Amino acid sequence: MGNSWFQFQQFRVEQDRCAMKISTDAVLLGSLAEGEETKTILDIGTGTGVISLMLAQRFEQANIFAIEIDQDAFEQARMNFEQSIFSDRIEISKGAIQDLKKKSSFDLIVSNPPYFPDHLKSPDSKRNQALHTDSLSFEDLANSVDQLLTKDGAFWVILPPRQMAELELIFSKLGFNSGQEIQVQDRPGKPIHRIVRSFYRTFQEKRQTRIFIKEDSGDYSELYKSLISGFLLGF
Repeated sequence: MGNSWFQFQQFRVEQDRCAMKISTDAVLLGSLAEGEETKTILDIGTGTGVISLMLAQRFEQANIFAIEIDQDAFEQARMNFEQSIFSDRIEISKGAIQDLKKKSSFDLIVSNPPYFPDHLKSPDSKRNQALHTDSLSFEDLANSVDQLLTKDGAFWVILPPRQMAELELIFSKLGFNSGQEIQVQDRPGKPIHRIVRSFYRTFQEKRQTRIFIKEDSGDYSELYKSLISGFLLGF
């Protein structure tokens, strides 16, 4: 996925100016996030804008607001939005989520956030910003969601297991309940390398499922193919 652009079935994403290219993480979150009566969506740290575009395709009546702190990524995401068939329903703002003034609340908030607090940094400052929590700590992320999510809204996020456990503890202290959890493995028998989880203010029955990206044969699993059907070419 290192091309300067990535073609989906209903939109195209240019990514040459973004430190973080389109990843399986983003595609999974864009295909899994759910909400009831979702009219307004917030995408925190939109990057290329791919998650916002996927949600615009899935939630046909929703308006999406994306925010991105990096100037190059912001400009590229804005261009990707403007050139899409969803341009009239997606708005983007340059800046940090911590500085976003609460003008309205959102029914669904999503984020594929940075999660390396102590990872060896590279000389690439833009990649560091996308990967490390210096500019967006888990506490800041949770507090922002607390301020901007509607009473019955849902927050969806994807993280490695250890970091998800840290984030869940922070959200629990704010009175949030975890709902659906999707454990992601490359193949059966491999370690869980990502968790997709939803958080709510209201009580939710916890549901746990598992996704294998590929089968032992090397073929994509039927569940993964069903998730990305309608998005990626060839599925």
